[in-house]
Amino acid sequence: MIKWRGVSFKVHPLFVLLMLASIATGHFLETAALFAIVLFHELGHLAMALRYGWKVKEVKLLPFGGVMEAEGAGTIPAREEAIVAIAGPLQNAVLAGGAWLAGQAGLIDPSWAEDFIRANAAIAFFNLVPVLPLDGGRIAQAWISLRLPYHKTLVWSARTSLALSGAVVLLSVFPLFLGGLLQLNLLLVGLFLCASNWSYLRNVPFVFLRFLVHRARRSESEIDGGTLAQPIVVAEHRPLSSVIHLLMKERYHLVYVMNRGKIVRVVPEGIMIDGFIGTLTNGHADSRFFM
Repeated sequence: MIKWRGVSFKVHPLFVLLMLASIATGHFLETAALFAIVLFHELGHLAMALRYGWKVKEVKLLPFGGVMEAEGAGTIPAREEAIVAIAGPLQNAVLAGGAWLAGQAGLIDPSWAEDFIRANAAIAFFNLVPVLPLDGGRIAQAWISLRLPYHKTLVWSARTSLALSGAVVLLSVFPLFLGGLLQLNLLLVGLFLCASNWSYLRNVPFVFLRFLVHRARRSESEIDGGTLAQPIVVAEHRPLSSVIHLLMKERYHLVYVMNRGKIVRVVPEGIMIDGFIGTLTNGHADSRFFM
């Protein structure tokens, strides 16, 4: 593990196995080039994240990209998330363009430049597949969060990513039914994505709770700076747990509690979040909203 500016860089065991296999098969230079491409891909994410002031805790390198973990998950604007996500594939485009120019100028072997360009294109396009934790999955999740409540965004992003991960596994074994060979690399990637998204789906409640904790802190600063509020209208008997799931990621809410067509009370989202977290602490997560 390497640490730089408070950011930990780790290499996933899958990448370590690939490096060992490359040494055994005599393809170490190709794998070293792949490692460099993946590293530059992640540095593109990191540079853009630091430019936006994100507090990045860890970067884990994988054979097809990497995973960057930042603090304040769920409170980062969707626009920033999308730009940071696309920065990785753009870095691959820069590397591919540089290799093409160097090959045209005769500075490097043209055939090696072509292989390097293909490797960058493969990593860039694969990472744009809309599956978490790939860049395409993060971009899709950011886009969905602008249109759906954040809890629903988390659930459907995880479910869709899990389904598509399963499709990658099926795609890797499909040649066997046609008398072909198993696509081992694709199978390993698909299994990793399945395991990652299954774990993510199970952890959605904890991810959402972390979002609420950060959200409660941020709501105070939004009020101090002035913000437009989006109303949430609910019946008096509505369970608090279901109301909290209506929060939009990039909207500040005022909750209008209704009883027989009349407004009983108006509750700021910060008070609602504190009340919900309090019910979890006391073991009464199904408490009614109006108490």
